Amino acid sequence: MVGAAVGDEGAKGRRIRGLDAGERRTRRREDLLDSALDLFSAQGYQDTSIEQICKHAYVGTKSFYEVFTGKEALYLALLDRIVADVTGRLVSALEALEQGRDEREAARSLIRLFADAFVDDVRVARVTFGEGRAVTPPAEAHRRRNRRMAASFVEEAWRRLGVATGPQVRVVAMGLIGGLFDIISDWLLDADTERPADRRSLQEGLDRFYTAVSSGLASS
Repeated sequence: MVGAAVGDEGAKGRRIRGLDAGERRTRRREDLLDSALDLFSAQGYQDTSIEQICKHAYVGTKSFYEVFTGKEALYLALLDRIVADVTGRLVSALEALEQGRDEREAARSLIRLFADAFVDDVRVARVTFGEGRAVTPPAEAHRRRNRRMAASFVEEAWRRLGVATGPQVRVVAMGLIGGLFDIISDWLLDADTERPADRRSLQEGLDRFYTAVSSGLASS
């Protein structure tokens, strides 16, 4: 009995390459997400199979289904990881903003950070906005929720910067986020993310759009 108990515990607690079962599962999950980022961005969501992702990640198909229920679940998890990274950068920048700082310059720095979060790694932009996107009802609902979260961030930034408050702000913030996303999506069609001139062109377009939106908000 004692030997059996020790054996059971050993099976559950066995470490491979210094990792226990939970750590190995976490590592597999990250490897699958990294591979999905590579493949979805390179060949699109529809043309990428679970088998290709597993082969790229050196993860067995059986192990894939121990982590994700399917390709769409993997895609949504990848979106969540991207959103968490971008949001983390923006929240840190917002927390660092000094009270009384010029609103236009503060907003410009936040928008630049927002754009860089996608453009610095073109795979992220393609998966979020371009050919790597999944076009399914759950994916669309997920994106809409993410846009609402982003709009809430904009509202908080405007509140801190003393731009505006009130019921109209939520609608304008949603429109701002949608416009920023569309500008990046359109830019991706023919821009070279490595060219400084193309990067400047994107930033200038985002700045002009923000100026138009915020000016209209201030006069409403």
